[in-house]
Amino acid sequence: MMETITEARRHIDNAKGFLKNNARKQDGLFQDPKYVKIAGHTAYTGVLLALNEILPGTNKKTRKSVEWYQKELSALDKKMLSHFITSYQLLHLNMGYDGTKSVKIANVGLEEAEKIIDWVETRLTKKEMKNP
Repeated sequence: MMETITEARRHIDNAKGFLKNNARKQDGLFQDPKYVKIAGHTAYTGVLLALNEILPGTNKKTRKSVEWYQKELSALDKKMLSHFITSYQLLHLNMGYDGTKSVKIANVGLEEAEKIIDWVETRLTKKEMKNP
Protein backbone atom coordinates (compact mmCIF):
# COMPACT_ATOMS: atom_id res chain seq x y z
CA MET A 1 0.00 0.00 0.00
CA MET A 2 2.72 2.47 0.89
CA GLU A 3 4.39 1.67 -2.45
CA THR A 4 1.41 3.41 -4.04
CA ILE A 5 2.04 6.54 -1.96
CA THR A 6 5.68 6.50 -3.05
CA GLU A 7 4.57 6.15 -6.66
CA ALA A 8 2.02 8.97 -6.30
CA ARG A 9 4.72 11.24 -4.85
CA ARG A 10 7.04 10.28 -7.71
CA HIS A 11 4.38 11.51 -10.13
CA ILE A 12 4.27 14.87 -8.32
CA ASP A 13 8.07 15.11 -8.36
CA ASN A 14 8.12 14.30 -12.08
CA ALA A 15 5.49 16.98 -12.73
CA LYS A 16 7.58 19.53 -10.83
CA GLY A 17 10.60 18.47 -12.87
CA PHE A 18 8.77 18.99 -16.18
CA LEU A 19 7.81 22.48 -15.07
CA LYS A 20 11.23 23.39 -13.70
CA ASN A 21 13.35 21.90 -16.46
CA ASN A 22 11.22 22.20 -19.57
CA ALA A 23 8.34 24.69 -19.28
CA ARG A 24 10.72 27.69 -19.15
CA LYS A 25 9.37 29.94 -16.40
CA GLN A 26 9.72 33.66 -17.05
CA ASP A 27 8.03 36.56 -15.22
CA GLY A 28 5.54 34.25 -13.49
CA LEU A 29 4.52 32.53 -16.73
CA PHE A 30 5.51 29.28 -18.39
CA GLN A 31 6.68 29.68 -21.97
CA ASP A 32 6.04 26.11 -23.20
CA PRO A 33 2.47 24.86 -22.68
CA LYS A 34 3.40 21.38 -23.92
CA TYR A 35 5.30 20.66 -20.71
CA VAL A 36 2.63 22.30 -18.57
CA LYS A 37 0.16 19.82 -20.08
CA ILE A 38 2.47 16.88 -19.41
CA ALA A 39 3.02 18.06 -15.83
CA GLY A 40 -0.70 18.51 -15.21
CA HIS A 41 -1.57 15.04 -16.46
CA THR A 42 1.29 13.49 -14.53
CA ALA A 43 0.35 15.15 -11.24
CA TYR A 44 -3.35 14.34 -11.62
CA THR A 45 -2.47 10.69 -12.25
CA GLY A 46 -0.55 10.74 -8.95
CA VAL A 47 -3.68 11.99 -7.16
CA LEU A 48 -5.80 9.21 -8.67
CA LEU A 49 -3.20 6.56 -7.79
CA ALA A 50 -3.33 7.62 -4.16
CA LEU A 51 -7.13 7.83 -4.02
CA ASN A 52 -7.53 4.44 -5.66
CA GLU A 53 -5.67 2.95 -2.71
CA ILE A 54 -8.36 3.93 -0.20
CA LEU A 55 -11.61 4.29 -2.13
CA PRO A 56 -13.80 1.18 -2.24
CA GLY A 57 -14.46 -0.41 -5.59
CA THR A 58 -11.42 0.90 -7.43
CA ASN A 59 -9.23 -1.36 -9.45
CA LYS A 60 -6.81 -0.93 -12.28
CA LYS A 61 -9.18 -2.40 -14.88
CA THR A 62 -12.05 0.04 -14.50
CA ARG A 63 -11.73 3.74 -15.20
CA LYS A 64 -13.84 5.88 -12.88
CA SER A 65 -15.37 9.25 -13.67
CA VAL A 66 -14.53 12.43 -11.82
CA GLU A 67 -18.11 12.38 -10.54
CA TRP A 68 -17.51 8.95 -9.03
CA TYR A 69 -14.45 10.21 -7.14
CA GLN A 70 -16.44 13.24 -5.96
CA LYS A 71 -19.28 11.05 -4.70
CA GLU A 72 -16.94 8.68 -2.87
CA LEU A 73 -14.94 11.51 -1.30
CA SER A 74 -18.06 13.39 -0.22
CA ALA A 75 -19.00 10.37 1.89
CA LEU A 76 -15.52 10.20 3.46
CA ASP A 77 -14.27 13.75 3.95
CA LYS A 78 -15.79 16.98 2.67
CA LYS A 79 -12.52 18.89 3.05
CA MET A 80 -10.71 16.36 0.87
CA LEU A 81 -13.55 16.58 -1.63
CA SER A 82 -12.80 20.29 -1.89
CA HIS A 83 -9.07 19.60 -2.41
CA PHE A 84 -9.92 17.02 -5.06
CA ILE A 85 -12.24 19.38 -6.95
CA THR A 86 -9.53 22.05 -6.92
CA SER A 87 -6.82 19.62 -8.06
CA TYR A 88 -9.09 18.32 -10.84
CA GLN A 89 -9.77 21.87 -12.03
CA LEU A 90 -6.18 23.07 -11.86
CA LEU A 91 -4.14 19.96 -12.74
CA HIS A 92 -6.42 18.13 -15.13
CA LEU A 93 -8.32 20.94 -16.84
CA ASN A 94 -6.26 24.15 -16.56
CA MET A 95 -2.86 22.51 -16.88
CA GLY A 96 -3.50 19.16 -18.59
CA TYR A 97 -5.90 20.37 -21.25
CA ASP A 98 -5.43 24.12 -21.48
CA GLY A 99 -1.69 24.26 -20.82
CA THR A 100 -2.11 27.34 -18.62
CA LYS A 101 0.88 29.62 -18.53
CA SER A 102 0.28 30.67 -14.92
CA VAL A 103 2.96 29.52 -12.49
CA LYS A 104 0.60 30.34 -9.60
CA ILE A 105 -2.10 27.99 -10.90
CA ALA A 106 0.45 25.20 -11.29
CA ASN A 107 1.83 25.74 -7.78
CA VAL A 108 -1.63 25.67 -6.17
CA GLY A 109 -2.58 22.56 -8.14
CA LEU A 110 0.56 20.74 -6.99
CA GLU A 111 -0.02 21.82 -3.38
CA GLU A 112 -3.56 20.43 -3.53
CA ALA A 113 -2.25 17.16 -4.94
CA GLU A 114 0.26 16.86 -2.11
CA LYS A 115 -2.47 17.48 0.50
CA ILE A 116 -4.53 14.65 -0.96
CA ILE A 117 -1.59 12.25 -1.07
CA ASP A 118 -0.64 13.14 2.53
CA TRP A 119 -4.25 12.55 3.62
CA VAL A 120 -4.32 9.13 1.94
CA GLU A 121 -1.00 8.22 3.56
CA THR A 122 -2.31 9.20 7.00
CA ARG A 123 -5.45 7.09 6.52
CA LEU A 124 -3.41 4.10 5.34
CA THR A 125 -1.01 4.44 8.28
CA LYS A 126 -3.90 4.49 10.76
CA LYS A 127 -5.44 1.48 9.05
CA GLU A 128 -2.15 -0.46 9.23
CA MET A 129 -1.76 0.41 12.92
CA LYS A 130 -5.24 -0.99 13.62
CA ASN A 131 -4.61 -4.16 11.60
CA PRO A 132 -0.93 -5.12 12.01
